[in-house]
Amino acid sequence: MAPFARPGSGFTRDFEQLVACLVTKADKKTMCEFMRIAWRTVGAIAARVAADELNPGRLSGLVDIGVDEISWKKHHRYLTLVSNHATGKIVWGKPGKDTETLNAFFDEVGETGTGRIEAVSMDLGPAFAKSVRARAPQATICFDAFHVVKLATEALDAVRRQVWQSARRLGDKTIAKKYQGARWALLKNPGDLNADQTGTLREIKKSGGALWRAYQLKETLRAVFAGDLDTETTNDLLDRWCSKAQRSRIPEFIKTARTIRKHRDGITAALDRGLSNGRHEGLNNKVRLIIRRAYGFHTAEAALATIMLTCGPINLQLPYHTRSHPHVAQ
Repeated sequence: MAPFARPGSGFTRDFEQLVACLVTKADKKTMCEFMRIAWRTVGAIAARVAADELNPGRLSGLVDIGVDEISWKKHHRYLTLVSNHATGKIVWGKPGKDTETLNAFFDEVGETGTGRIEAVSMDLGPAFAKSVRARAPQATICFDAFHVVKLATEALDAVRRQVWQSARRLGDKTIAKKYQGARWALLKNPGDLNADQTGTLREIKKSGGALWRAYQLKETLRAVFAGDLDTETTNDLLDRWCSKAQRSRIPEFIKTARTIRKHRDGITAALDRGLSNGRHEGLNNKVRLIIRRAYGFHTAEAALATIMLTCGPINLQLPYHTRSHPHVAQ
């Protein structure tokens, strides 16, 4: 084995280090043209560098963790990602999104490390909760506010689609087009709307009906979890919201209220601990950008390696920089 290359590689360490740094910042076309290598080769290099550079102690001393799944390719191909709330870094990942996938994480952490975990934030799906209850029963399961609000967002979009379909059946293409194009006006936070989206929302308000009531319910729930209220007040307002949603005569929101009440203990636990997957979701937004850039990777391992290079506990360094250089990659 050559001392200047990694095992199994036909490139020098310096070249691979440069590729690994660029893959976190550049798209597929730019990478391949600039480095003059195939995209499949980029994925293989990313996997080697990630395996070599990952902090070996990243799974030690975990206390509060976040678990989530993200789609890395079409046709329901997912990665399960675990983040450390203390550092805001993704520390583990594996293809899949079921109970067995998360069980593999606890296998790797070991009994001692698993026993130190105090809380796990997650979405409201049953798979991850089942794994935590079986493998880390001492840990508090926290259903974070982000995913609670996401339930209302999905319910609102379902209502919008129904209104759009009804308009299409009426044969009025203008009305149907308005509701089809209203998705982001309804789903984005009001402060993030552009002028056209603000105008669309104003028209929906004038029209009234179930869609506007659904929008108000979504925004009210988002305000409940804005983070500026104490736990007791938030719980009280959440109870009121569930009662209002169940009286709304909107089936999607009646179902949302039932789901929230079913998972109430975990929601309250997240509020009590001040634990949210919001930070993890911030990482997921970055991950989605990386996945869009990495479109064309043929293996989950290559996609996961790129994610870890970008969001994991890795201090990538350009080969021509020293640690004292002011532009060292952090």
